[in-house]
Formats: sequence, C-alpha cells, structure tokens
Amino acid sequence: MRRYRNEIDNVRAHLRSLWAVIAIQVVIITGLWAGWARAPDRLTVHIPPDLRSGAVLSVSDISPANVYAFSFYIFQQLNRWSQDGAKDYGHAIFRVAPYLTPRFRAELISDLEQKGRQGELAYRVRGVQEVPGEGYEERRVDVIDDGAWVVWLDLDLQESVKGMTVKHTAIRYPLRVVRYAVDLEANPWGLALDGFHGDGPRRLHEHDKQGEEGV
Repeated sequence: MRRYRNEIDNVRAHLRSLWAVIAIQVVIITGLWAGWARAPDRLTVHIPPDLRSGAVLSVSDISPANVYAFSFYIFQQLNRWSQDGAKDYGHAIFRVAPYLTPRFRAELISDLEQKGRQGELAYRVRGVQEVPGEGYEERRVDVIDDGAWVVWLDLDLQESVKGMTVKHTAIRYPLRVVRYAVDLEANPWGLALDGFHGDGPRRLHEHDKQGEEGV
C-alpha cells in the first residue's frame, strides 16, 4: 500500500512541476507578446551610399550623404516650373509641403506672393541641376548637432520666358535641414528643409567652382 501511495505522490509532484513549467511559459509568452505589440510597424534606416568599408547603423543615424541627397532632391522639385511659374511655383510648394518646416513654407508662400505682384512668375519656366563636378563631398554638409545640418548646394539655375532664356547662372544655396519625423506616412525621410542659412543664396564665380574659396 505504501508503494502505491509513493507512486501517487510522485505523480502529483510531477504534475505540480509541469504546471509550474506551464506557468513560466505563459509568463514568457505574455512578455514576448507585449514586446511585439509595442514594436513599431516600420523602421526607417538611412543607408549611406558607399558601403565599401562596411557600416554600423542604428535607426537614429542619418549620414551626411543622405542629408545632401534629400536636400538636393526636394529643392530641385521645389524649383521645377515646367510651364508657368505663376501656377507651377504654388503647386511645387504644395507638393513638397510635407518636406518643409512650417516656417520655411511660410517664407516660400510670401516669396510666391511677392514675385507674383512683381510679375516675375508669368510664363516663367525654371529648373536647377548640379554644377558639373560640384556634387556631394563631405565638405558640403556641416553637422550642427544631432538633428540639424547645413547643406551647401552648387546649382545651375536656368529660367526662360516663352522660350527665351532670361537667366542662366550658378548659385550656391546654403540650406538648413532638420529632423522632422512628424508624419512618416507623408514624409518617410524624417527630414525637412528649414530655410536658408546665413546670408542665403549667392552667385558663384569661377574661383568658387575651382575650390579656391571654401564652402
């Protein structure tokens, strides 16, 4: 009889250990589920263009090359008036609005209104492109802090009215760029143009292009 009681006690002890294991597994599964539920649905990682030497990346890192690429692309779109600046300028501001800070957007709207009053937009076609040989280099992006940069774009500006060229010049645009992750659906870059730095744009001369004057 004692033998059977010992067997029963052993079975009961084994069952208690199994219940303990089950309870621990439930706790672990609950913790994993809670972590999964709080995890973001999407992560944005800025990959530098040159990976020949490898790279160690974190979600918060943004390389200067990516900041430059963002600035050039958005600024080029902002200055693309394909038919009539009186209409295209406003459309361009609206189209890239998610990539502009409210302050810069207000400055651009003010500039639009002023140019319109002065008759500088009607039938005007505009486009910008990089000055040949003046693309991205490390010196073209100044890191202000972890969330702000100044990007120096050397661009050829071309404008025409009714097929006649009225402006063709090289200009240096110093653009402020800031982190701006307020709506990643509309702005997956998490960056925004914040206006011009310092004295703003200025005409480039030959010695600037040849590197005799630093950016």
